[in-house]
Amino acid sequence: MGLLNILQPSVTDHRSMAAIQGTVRADRRTKNLLKRLKPGDIAVIHHADLDATAARALVDARVAAVVNAAPSITGRYPNGGPMVLLEAGIPVVDRVGDVFFERALRGEGGGAVIREETLRLDDGSCGTGVRLTEEVVAEQLEAARGNLSAELEHFARNTLRYLSEEKSILLDPVDLPELATPIRGRHVLIVVRGEGYKDDLRAIADYLHDVRPVLVGVDGGADALIEEGFRPDIIIGDMDSVSDDALKCGAELVVHGYARGPRDAPGLERLRSLGVDGKVFHAPGTSEDIAILLADERGASLIVAVGTHFSLVEFLDKGRGGMASTFLTRLRTGSKLVDAKGIGRLWEARLKSRNRTATTEIILLILAALFPLGVIAVYSPMARTLLSTLRLYLRSTFGMR
Repeated sequence: MGLLNILQPSVTDHRSMAAIQGTVRADRRTKNLLKRLKPGDIAVIHHADLDATAARALVDARVAAVVNAAPSITGRYPNGGPMVLLEAGIPVVDRVGDVFFERALRGEGGGAVIREETLRLDDGSCGTGVRLTEEVVAEQLEAARGNLSAELEHFARNTLRYLSEEKSILLDPVDLPELATPIRGRHVLIVVRGEGYKDDLRAIADYLHDVRPVLVGVDGGADALIEEGFRPDIIIGDMDSVSDDALKCGAELVVHGYARGPRDAPGLERLRSLGVDGKVFHAPGTSEDIAILLADERGASLIVAVGTHFSLVEFLDKGRGGMASTFLTRLRTGSKLVDAKGIGRLWEARLKSRNRTATTEIILLILAALFPLGVIAVYSPMARTLLSTLRLYLRSTFGMR
């Protein structure tokens, strides 16, 4: 079932009077749910502190509405997801609870209707939550900003704990997989399907065509590259959020394996099921961390990051204790790692400077070519005769002296 006719909202009611009908899709992991969503579906999620990246993916999926079993804003920090959905015109019903979420899981694929703050499934079960508006979300975000100090302190403690447990990220040599793709002395572009990745890729299109860096997709980042017309050279990650087509595109595949315990690499099973080969990189941290470490240790001259995490809110937005490893990885890599936004601005400035220089050079070249012509005109008898004839013509015709 598709989306019913919806009344145009005012800023304050935000579709509060609308009735929405659609097919229910539910999952505890939002990134798994995204694979199954179709336009007009009602997405039922269980995602506390909904981050902006997940929200933009839901917008791209063109869902009719989002129903969250958990609080979309807990108040720990100002997460951007709910506002992204509301600004895109997608209604959000919050805090419907675990009991109803389990019913939605069992009823996936069936129809449902949202009226006001209540979602009613085809089997008659209902869940009631809180209908979010932009005003309510703005107030919650303002209150959450007051907690940033406490969250920063928590993040710092977690980073110190992680440093004591995983000092190998900073100090020990890394056991790297062998790669056929040459990296030493080249630029490497690492793409994560994070906040603003599409805009960043488009902003550095000239850089990509001019420099031709090694293209590394981290899980779904491989699909992001393909969507923009580029084929990744290397795909690295858990292999849980990258498409089958991307895995079969011919890129080298590196599976992120556990660094402790039995050192398993669950992603290998998926590669085997698709009939493709991959290598394993056992290292602590997130998949984007090990992609950066791999490029650094293989001698990349510059590492450009798209969609990765640089700001404090981006670190907190992921809501994972393991994000401390991302912070430590950046300490190890140093100034070699730059954000794509900076590269885009620098490359744009470079192209403008090159264009200005080219224009100046053309003008100087024209002047240089005209100079000898001027000298010839001054000293050539034929040129002097022509000038004298022109003066006589002007004097006789217009009375000029």
